[in-house]
Parts: sequence; C-alpha cells; structure tokens
Amino acid sequence: MDGKLRNMASVYITSDERMLLLFRQGGRVVNDVWVGSAGGHFEESELNDARACVLRELEEELGLAERDLHDLSLRYVTLRRTKGEIRQNYYFFAVLNHGVDENLVSNEGLSRWFDFSDLTALEMAYTSKFVIEHYLKIGRETNEIYVGVADGEKVVFTEMPEF
Repeated sequence: MDGKLRNMASVYITSDERMLLLFRQGGRVVNDVWVGSAGGHFEESELNDARACVLRELEEELGLAERDLHDLSLRYVTLRRTKGEIRQNYYFFAVLNHGVDENLVSNEGLSRWFDFSDLTALEMAYTSKFVIEHYLKIGRETNEIYVGVADGEKVVFTEMPEF
C-alpha cells in the first residue's frame, strides 16, 4: 500500500418517501450500478471541502443549485481499501424543495425516483448499498454523522461525535 487516496462525494436527494438515484454509465470507477443522485471525485480545490464537491457535482450533473434543496447535510463517511488505494466516500443527503421540477435528467446516466421500500433490492456500488441500508434502518431517524469501514463482507458503522 503506497498511500494513494481516492476522495469522492455524492448526494442522495429525497422527496416524500422516495429517493432519486443514478444508474451510472461510463464512469471511471463506478459503472453500471445505482449510485447517489449526483457525485464524483474531488477537484484539487475541494480536497478540504466535501460540500463544495457535492454542490459542483449537483450543478454539473443535474443542473441543481443549493437553493433547490433543503436539509443538505453530510451523513456518512466510508473507508474502503481496494485496488491499491484507500477510497474515502462522503455521503450527503438532501430534500428536494417543493416546486422544483422532479423530472431530473443526468448527463452521467439514467436518473430515476424509487420508493424507499424498493431501494435495498437494487444493485449498488459496494459502500453505497450499506449506506442506504443503514440510512433506511437508522440514519433517516437521526441527524448524526456515521463513519463506516468496509471489511470485505460488510461496512461497520459507528456514530462520529464531535468533541
């Protein structure tokens, strides 16, 4: 292991009991699976600001601005060691404002709304699947930030308190 890092951020947009997901096509790292509504790799100027990365990706991929959402917050950070690098993923969740057109089209693949009850049956990127399962069981009832470490079989989550 040579210390190579891959920093990525994504946002999951909700509306009522539904979540917007993207079937990512043509991605460099993640391809042909369901992922967050928008997301990608940090630009050099964003290395210390995951929120800036998510806001840029929202604009680039869906044409949305921060004013189109409410309750945008970092909820999960995951770590996974694979292919000689440590992948750090920052997962944000937000609610689409009423009155914003829900017919969102992404330039990264197919965007589609799913009922919460249908999410766990979808093929997702490795840590994304565990994040969504945890969010549906625990995370959506709290305002906590969780950190998760992938161990090859699962992602183990714990609350990340501020102190």
